[in-house]
Amino acid sequence: MNLVCVARVVNDFPTKFGLPRQSGLNPSLISRVVMEKDYARPEFLRGIERFSHLWLLWGFDKASDKATVRPPKLGGNERLGVFATRSPFRPNPLGLSCVKLEGVTTDEKGAFLTVRGADMKSGTPVFDIKPYLPYADAVPDAQSDFAQKHARDRVEVVLPEALTERLPQDKLPALMNALSLDPRPQYISDPGRVYGFYYAGKNVRFRVDGGTLTVTDISDE
Repeated sequence: MNLVCVARVVNDFPTKFGLPRQSGLNPSLISRVVMEKDYARPEFLRGIERFSHLWLLWGFDKASDKATVRPPKLGGNERLGVFATRSPFRPNPLGLSCVKLEGVTTDEKGAFLTVRGADMKSGTPVFDIKPYLPYADAVPDAQSDFAQKHARDRVEVVLPEALTERLPQDKLPALMNALSLDPRPQYISDPGRVYGFYYAGKNVRFRVDGGTLTVTDISDE
């Protein structure tokens, strides 16, 4: 089977660290799904604006043949079968994400979708786009074991006022949401350790002590 890249994601996260581990957890994060040249004709997107949400089928950096993985929400201490998790370490490097459609742009320069809540880094290839159908895709009484128990886990974020001036104000909501989700590996707990990720062209550094995450620096490095 040969998969064709129909679009690529463009947003403020050049690497996966800092991204939410599931789609929809950071609704403040705006991404563009930029159609590849062969699929940028308006005909490919005709009628898509009638749907509020979309499924994106996309590609990871690499696959893995691991039979078991350590889900972050279990603290990284318990192993489960890869098919019982949403881990990116899978036999085939494929991801599936539900995003909110905010707008459709088509002009002589090309076409792109503006979406909220993506969990993909900038440059990620998208192989297919499908409308989300609530009557078929939503299962209100579905059970999700440990994932549901930790679905609302958040940390308190302390961002010193002096550092807020180093980012455009419209970039702050998505950053605060990303930090509140605590992007650290869950099996590491060292209050003295400094973590960091790149966001909107800046290097964001932080520490976590208990349930509080403190931003220590935002720089151009």
